[in-house]
Amino acid sequence: MPRVRRSEADQRLVDEHGPDFSEALARGLRVISAFGAERPLMTLADVAREVDLPRATVRRALHTLDRLGYVRSDGRLFQLTPKVLSLATAYLSSNSLSATLQQAVERVAGRLNEACSAAILDGDDIVFIARAGPTRLLGVGVDVGYRIPAYCSSMGRVLLGGLDDGDLAAFLERIRPEPLTPQTLVDRAALRTAIHRDRAQGYSLVDQEAEVGYRSLAVPVRRYDGRIVCALNAGANVDRVAVERMLETFLPVLRDVAATLAPQMV
Repeated sequence: MPRVRRSEADQRLVDEHGPDFSEALARGLRVISAFGAERPLMTLADVAREVDLPRATVRRALHTLDRLGYVRSDGRLFQLTPKVLSLATAYLSSNSLSATLQQAVERVAGRLNEACSAAILDGDDIVFIARAGPTRLLGVGVDVGYRIPAYCSSMGRVLLGGLDDGDLAAFLERIRPEPLTPQTLVDRAALRTAIHRDRAQGYSLVDQEAEVGYRSLAVPVRRYDGRIVCALNAGANVDRVAVERMLETFLPVLRDVAATLAPQMV
């Protein structure tokens, strides 16, 4: 059987990660990740364009995912099935950190009567690993597993503050900041200044940079040696909660809960 030649992109991945790297698995995960709130239904051509892979490769990945129950199709349009949630469930059930943080965000949401989240840094984004809200509905599409660029979020800036200066410089050099709102900070020098300021003051307040009409306040959650494990935040509509109230009321609650979490972080 003739050997299948790798694309240049695939060869770079193998060179970077070693000979045991599974290209097929990586492609399948890229296909799953292509779906989202703005792309719940896609044709084969749509998926191929999103993941930048040949249509034949994407067809095999979708066929496999369909047979395994992770994707369904009407013959033209593909969409994820609820079985994909089993992948997140496996992480959440095997990670005691998520269970601990879920209890914590529920306490904060109850005390403040506002949405509260916990997140970790994953590449250039943050990923929500716990989320709770008051009786009002949470924001549409924002739940465990939700991703947002680290540079424009309060939890992201707290987590970036935990990087050493070399890693932070590499992050700022690597990213291409885009204005998600008119208030989004995109200048790299200004971002560095903001992250250093937030690191020094022990919290980050981001005002309408990720979403118009929404501001949030975040604090670091540290383990016994001072290393930041994750970030904890509370957010609210700008018309309902002023910046002054966030600093006077939200900040003490977040710091109190973060302090109680420290002994449980490993």
